[in-house]
Amino acid sequence: MAGRRLVVLDTNVLMHDPACLFRFGGDDLFLPMAVLEELDRHKRGPSEVARNVRQATRFIEELLQGRSREAIEAGLPLGERRPALAGPRPGRLYIQTRALDHALPEELPGELPDHRILATALALQREDPAREVVLVSQDINLRIKAATLGLCAQDYESGPAPEEAALLTSGQAQLDEDFWERHRRRLRREGGRTLVEVQGPEVRRWHPGQLVHEARPRGFEALVRRVEGETAWLSPLEPDFREGGQRVWGIHARNREQHFALHVLLDPEIDFVTLLGPAGTGKTLLALAAGLAQVLEARRYREILVTRATVPMGEDIGFLPGTEEEKMVPWMGALLDNLEVLASTDPEAGGWGRAAAQDLLRNRIKIHSLNFMRGRTFLGKYVIVDEAQNLTPRQMKALVTRAGPGTKMVCLGNLAQIDTPYLTEASSGLSHVVERFRPWPHAAHVTLVSGERSRLADYANEAL
Repeated sequence: MAGRRLVVLDTNVLMHDPACLFRFGGDDLFLPMAVLEELDRHKRGPSEVARNVRQATRFIEELLQGRSREAIEAGLPLGERRPALAGPRPGRLYIQTRALDHALPEELPGELPDHRILATALALQREDPAREVVLVSQDINLRIKAATLGLCAQDYESGPAPEEAALLTSGQAQLDEDFWERHRRRLRREGGRTLVEVQGPEVRRWHPGQLVHEARPRGFEALVRRVEGETAWLSPLEPDFREGGQRVWGIHARNREQHFALHVLLDPEIDFVTLLGPAGTGKTLLALAAGLAQVLEARRYREILVTRATVPMGEDIGFLPGTEEEKMVPWMGALLDNLEVLASTDPEAGGWGRAAAQDLLRNRIKIHSLNFMRGRTFLGKYVIVDEAQNLTPRQMKALVTRAGPGTKMVCLGNLAQIDTPYLTEASSGLSHVVERFRPWPHAAHVTLVSGERSRLADYANEAL
């Protein structure tokens, strides 16, 4: 297409950032066959590079799915399968399907992969002199060789990691300013509660368990209970858990997403909740506060059960001594940190009072390893699955199917912090359950956006 650059990708770019296919704006991309061969040689193993290679090949396979040879030669539209990642003017991906010959100097033998990539880029430039052909590589020596041959070469500067909202539903929808002019609504009583029945074209895009809200602060906010065609039944979010309103185990919601999260965590009709968000958005604190309120105050559940995948962020430090619960304590630092916060919400309790409150809370919270969940049944329990992004779809299914009568399950995670080398944002079990549970009226998903931990943590999430 006229005006679009043709970017020839080197293998190391895909090894560094598998989502680079969607980061070149309106440029077209070209993958030489030598790059695909190098990717195949590096796909095995638990390393970060091997994981990135596997994700890159999955992206390529996704773009190729169902395409004929003629369609592949015409270019694969990058924005068709993942429009949220590709941006407003996505280009096309071309994969080498025929031999492209170009004579290199005798000092550069053609059998090396780097030299084959150079030859391919030079052949593309010769075939279409009016189009700018750019070789993008992180190999400085390859860029120097390209410059000596008169080929434009650039380094790759990766952008930010794909946002969770681009990979998954955010769990909420904002109403347009003229929404109520185009849609009819009426109040009705059902099952002892007030529902808002809404009819109109926008309703078709909603799903059960979704938050709908107006743009203005503390405007209309409601949870979608059911959707049938162009009719939806909404449950207004009451009471208000933000500053000035009701507390949940001593804490207030600090933003709209946290307010919605507290409502679905406290809703007895919602059996499965997923909370996603970067570090410091309050996932663990909200889940624990809602669990304690329902175990110790409302007596809705008998106890809180907490588990997580024991995947280290760095090198494994070896075996841990003690019982199952003692072995899990080092993995539950986030839980213990938040328990300290919740046990000290009363400023007049004093040191003895806070220590007693913390002991009480720990007695009602059981910590278990994920490795021993097979065959168990949870009866009347509030289950928190921390770091759920490290679970595979098979592990997630095995865990969720443990839920018995009167049990609520809450999965917490951050797709940008996957520590398992064989999982990606798209193949994580957390992504899997968010998508599969979307149409179920007893599930809800919330993506927390605003960091509330500290200004240092907020800046680190943005800058790093």
